[in-house]
Amino acid sequence: MAANSSANSNPLIVSFGEMVVDLVSDVAAVSSVESSGFLKAPGGAPANVACAVKKLGGNSAFIGKFGDDEFGHMLVDVLKKHGVNIEGICFDSYARTAYAVVILKESGEREFSFSKEPSATMLLKESELKMGLIKQAKIFHFGSISLISEPSRSAHMAAMKAANEAGVFLSYDPNVRIALWPSPDAAREGIFSIWNYADFIKVSDEEVAFLTQGDPQRDDVVLSLWHDNLKLLVVTDGEKGCRYFTKQFKGKVNGFSVKTVDTTGAGDAFVGAVLFSMANQTNLFHDEEKLREALLFANACAAICVTTKGAIPGLATSSDAFELTKSKAKGVPFFPIQF
Repeated sequence: MAANSSANSNPLIVSFGEMVVDLVSDVAAVSSVESSGFLKAPGGAPANVACAVKKLGGNSAFIGKFGDDEFGHMLVDVLKKHGVNIEGICFDSYARTAYAVVILKESGEREFSFSKEPSATMLLKESELKMGLIKQAKIFHFGSISLISEPSRSAHMAAMKAANEAGVFLSYDPNVRIALWPSPDAAREGIFSIWNYADFIKVSDEEVAFLTQGDPQRDDVVLSLWHDNLKLLVVTDGEKGCRYFTKQFKGKVNGFSVKTVDTTGAGDAFVGAVLFSMANQTNLFHDEEKLREALLFANACAAICVTTKGAIPGLATSSDAFELTKSKAKGVPFFPIQF
């Protein structure tokens, strides 16, 4: 799929889906009942990606729906503050803005507890989409949570179809949240229902294990997720870095060892950095050296993000990420293959 040829010198990346309020526990390794308080932080994977792109110096827009409540207006103000284009957002007068309780472990890993009632983000309708905004994008990015129920699923499908027909590059991070789906099998079915449309897919090692029910460290297991239209598949392995697969080559890129405070948003910081590089380097999938540089940069962005509580507050600038790559990067071998 060709990228939108009308993109300007700062190509537009449109992110579609949810933005929520993360209520992050103030003390690690306790339950939500035992926690003495919570840090209110903006979150939601697609919105995090939009903010990450903008923080790096890119051009991003967010499409989603909020409750016409204090949390909803607070989140939109966050997008405005970060310079994200908000012409694609709308409000619901009856449904609430979504929230998630995030319990931190001593390692910085987290457990999520989600509000169960239909939130405004799941009530976005196809008629409320700003199709012109989608069609002018160079990259259209989305997750899977908007696929869980109607009418957001139909809106998601319509937005993706419009982007596809306009020649926009499609980016997919499933961002698996099993607790939000009716069952694990329903989650797998829903996530795979749009799998073959994507040009770029990012999954974590844990998501590979869930989706394939196999060993995520085995290349043959990872490659069972490959499809013919895909240009790049990336598996993130936490602080160990990431693995990449294209039609011509595969390999590994090291991560960075930092003091982890909160891993929330690390994957979104990574994706935002990859999309930022993709938007400005059209030959990234055919030049392994440039791809590895982009992924090292993305690993640095993810590492910087985990040193701060909350996703958006920890997003990196380009200068901070480049500085980290220079100070701590270690080279690793790569292994060309033919598919």
